[in-house]
Amino acid sequence: MSEPLPNSRRAIRIAAIDDVAVALIDLAAAEQLSIGAIQITLRSAIAAGHKFALRAIAAGQPVRKYGFPVGCATADIEPGEWVHTHNLQTSLRSDGAEMPVTEPLTVANVGAQNPTRTFQGYRRADHRVGTRNEIWVLCSVGCVAHTAQRVAELGAQRHAGRVDGIYAYTHVFGCSQLGDDLANTRSLLAALAGHANVGGVLIVGLGCESLQLRELIETFGALGPLPSRRVRAFNTQDVDDEIEAGLAALDELVAIAAHDRREPCPLSDLVIGLKCGGSDGFSGISANPLVGRIADRISAAGGTPILSEIPEIFGAEHLLIQRAESAEVASQIAELVRSFKRYFVAHGESVSENPSPGNIAGGITTLEEKSLGAVQKAGSATVTQVLRYGERVNRTGLALLEAPGNDAVSSTALTAAGATILLFTTGRGTPLGFPAPTLKIASNSTLAKSKPRWIDFDAGVVLDGESIDAAAERLFELILATASGAATRNEKNGERQIALWKTGVTL
Repeated sequence: MSEPLPNSRRAIRIAAIDDVAVALIDLAAAEQLSIGAIQITLRSAIAAGHKFALRAIAAGQPVRKYGFPVGCATADIEPGEWVHTHNLQTSLRSDGAEMPVTEPLTVANVGAQNPTRTFQGYRRADHRVGTRNEIWVLCSVGCVAHTAQRVAELGAQRHAGRVDGIYAYTHVFGCSQLGDDLANTRSLLAALAGHANVGGVLIVGLGCESLQLRELIETFGALGPLPSRRVRAFNTQDVDDEIEAGLAALDELVAIAAHDRREPCPLSDLVIGLKCGGSDGFSGISANPLVGRIADRISAAGGTPILSEIPEIFGAEHLLIQRAESAEVASQIAELVRSFKRYFVAHGESVSENPSPGNIAGGITTLEEKSLGAVQKAGSATVTQVLRYGERVNRTGLALLEAPGNDAVSSTALTAAGATILLFTTGRGTPLGFPAPTLKIASNSTLAKSKPRWIDFDAGVVLDGESIDAAAERLFELILATASGAATRNEKNGERQIALWKTGVTL
């Protein structure tokens, strides 16, 4: 029999004032633990990632984790008792009355380690830097999605090795949409067309759709100087053979993009998307804080981390508001959260319709708990900008982007906003990948070992005793290698997709 793990490796209290601790391994009933100066005898078995009480908590009292309330007790809870959905519920309200909106308390970024470090990127005409040099085929409407896919597949065969790849990113929208819904589709596609990882873009239209090709190209041009030599577009109703027309356009684009070369670029040119999906009770302890260290490092070096998934900061928004660069940015954060809550209420939904079944199985009980763990991906960097869906980053520093929590929708929005690499933390695992290289970071070593084809980095080592600084240094090196061309798991597996956010009426 192996030696029992010391208490420091069996359970953890995250903040000194917390009312609960988290089991790092499966714990048996009647086990005795020392958590700091507290001696606890467990009243039941506690699964890894789940919580147990460190002190008596009366019904109706708040329960603290991460140093903040994560809900209130629905029954009296005894020390050593399992704390989960049967005795803990959310305290979130739809009107946002519980959200403390204070004056910003700007937090200084941590100093950049090795600020002279570089990566090998593609510098574009507008000075943005890509981590890939790909040709993307987009469609204005779902009616020609298969056509776009076929053109990209044939083009990739014809031009193998000349660029970093030719890929189609398709969707089912672009027609039968109205108002803001149609405008969002247009803005998102235009932002993708102008992405820094794109050496050339082909936009395939039909001709009779609501999202007219001319309007899409005009929106694309409004984002900055239109690199017309790297853009091709046509309506399939206007050509004799849409496949041949598409391949001819790709021939021209590849002839241009094939001359692009990587060059040393500073960290200030790096834009990273921060995402979590399939979170578990360890996400806020290992993977998310680890990514937060990276976000701080990139921000301190003059780069741009982007945080999104607005419904998954409900209950933790005050931590971002206090780090706003100005009172104006603080107000924008608060309004973004309130507007998202109004969106839920307008559709007759509770603002706390989260966590997911997988989150709950992994030990997360309430949305506040999930949010307090999720915002740790943003580290301690100052929030410099708030972006609405489909907008692109316009300055350096931490950005907060409007998008839902859905993995595919929010990751697509992060890419459109300018992220050239996505850091995707997960406790449950997912094969999903997106247009920007997507590094999957496991919150626990069990997942990393069971799904090596999905996972790029094991953050579970932090739970096993490796210092978070050492793990962050290894992750940082992986990010630089990825930015310089090393393939991620999603790229090797051919997992690439986009998903657009539909909010309105379909005709």
